[in-house]
Formats: sequence, C-alpha cells, structure tokens
Amino acid sequence: MSAVEPAGPVGAPDAGGSVPAGRVLVVCTGNVCRSPYIERRLAQLLDGTGLVVSSAGTRAMVGAPIEPGSVELLERAGADAVGFASRQLTPAILAEADLVVAATQRHRSDAVALNPRVLRRTFTLGELADLLADTDLSAAAAEANAEVGSPDATPWVTRVAEAARDRRGFVRARAAEESDIPDPYGRGAEAYALMGTAIEDVLPVVAGALRPPTR
Repeated sequence: MSAVEPAGPVGAPDAGGSVPAGRVLVVCTGNVCRSPYIERRLAQLLDGTGLVVSSAGTRAMVGAPIEPGSVELLERAGADAVGFASRQLTPAILAEADLVVAATQRHRSDAVALNPRVLRRTFTLGELADLLADTDLSAAAAEANAEVGSPDATPWVTRVAEAARDRRGFVRARAAEESDIPDPYGRGAEAYALMGTAIEDVLPVVAGALRPPTR
C-alpha cells in the first residue's frame, strides 16, 4: 500500500473452525499519531487471531503516514509501522466496526454523533480497559464456541463490547484527564513518550479480552 492510499485494515478474518474475531476501529483526530499506534499494537498483540484492526480520524490528515514519533515507538515495540495512510472517519466506516475504540471522550462523542448506531459499542480506550479489567468472559466464551461453524456466529469482539456495556454503571467512570490519551502531535519526543505510556498502561487488558477463546 502506498502512502497516498487509504489505510486498510490489519489482519484478516478467520475461516471456519474457530471463533470469528471481528473488527475493531480506532479513532483519534488526525489519524497519524494515537489511533495508528493503537491499531498497529493491537494487531501485533492479537496476530493470528483473525482480528481485523483499522483506524480513522475525525479530522484526518488524509493520505499522511504515521508520524515519526509514533513510528519510533512502534518500532521499539516490534510492531509494523509501514503501509499506512490516514483516512477520514465516515458513517460507513463506523458501521463496519464491531467495536469502536476512541482515544478521548471527545472522539467518542464525535463518532457517535456521526453514526448514532454505534453508541452501544463505542468506548474510550481507558474506559474499555476499566470495564473489562475484572470481567468474567467464560460464559461468553462457551456461547461463542457453541456457535463455531455457524454462518451467523457472533464475532467475539461483539460479545466483548456487550460485556463491557453491561458493566457501565457498576465501574467508576474515569475523569477525562485520566481517560483521554494525550495528543503528541507537534510536541516532541516527551509528548510521544507520554502518549505511549498512557496507551501501554491499559492496552494489555483490552488486548487480552479481545483474544477469541480457543476450543
């Protein structure tokens, strides 16, 4: 993929015989710093599961590659940073996602305003981690395994989003300053380090929950 083409999803859907993973969309502003970093790290952590991860921006720098600061952090983590181009968030892109992960509360609000149908499956990254931290997904896993091979099998990501949604009201909501991933664009290496730390502090919980169960 060239740097002027729209960014495509990372990963590929599984064939029959395993729990379908589903599609995750990550949203930030320019789609050059935060959301590409989360996209590529999730793809790395869940490689081989069939999870399809993509990203877009509410005010995207369309066609732009990942910013060097995020590229450096991805390369340090051993994640793939090539073949990316920023794309503008649209209602259709949102509609394709089984789960929408926003960098900030504002991005979550903007995504829902653009396509209200995604309200129940849209979370900030920090909120999602909090909601999933102590969630027992064993019943969901049993249901998912029972559907393996069915053409109407529910994607695992959809089940995770439903489990997270059901815990709203039972888990203390983070304040914006705790939930939002800071924007490092144009702010130097220290800002990118803060971004990376904020993401990495919560990403393992989310990635763990998004890993489809095995039979």
